[in-house]
Amino acid sequence: MTATDPALTALAQGWCALSLLHGRIEAHIERALQAGHDLSAREYSLLDVLSRQHDGDGGHLQMKQVADAVVLSQSATTRLVTRLEDRGLLERYLCPTDRRGIYTNVTEAGLELLEAARPTNDAALREALDEAAKNPELAPLVRVVETLKAPVPA
Repeated sequence: MTATDPALTALAQGWCALSLLHGRIEAHIERALQAGHDLSAREYSLLDVLSRQHDGDGGHLQMKQVADAVVLSQSATTRLVTRLEDRGLLERYLCPTDRRGIYTNVTEAGLELLEAARPTNDAALREALDEAAKNPELAPLVRVVETLKAPVPA
């Protein structure tokens, strides 16, 4: 295939549309969370991911798993955890069975902020999708997003 191959051109156009949709949604959610809760979209995502941990087998996520879930590098995730810890929204402690492991839990204040911010996040997502659906290039992607279900853990 060449760079002018119609299939590659269509693929590139599809990727551009997906990237545009993602950027618009993220920017809209970011503005809403910052204005309403002094929380970035990444901070919200991190609190959300960590709030779903539990004690027991496979309950606590390793930093790499957290980084993958919030789509950041491990070093950027560590800096984000530190910022939220400094704000009293997260706490770290040593793994009781492996002193090399460090767990991160959402504090009560973090859970309260997450619950207060969840309706803002959800409303901003809906607003961003509704606005994007008006764009003929983005409307098919919006329909796909609206049909997606959360993955079921294995």
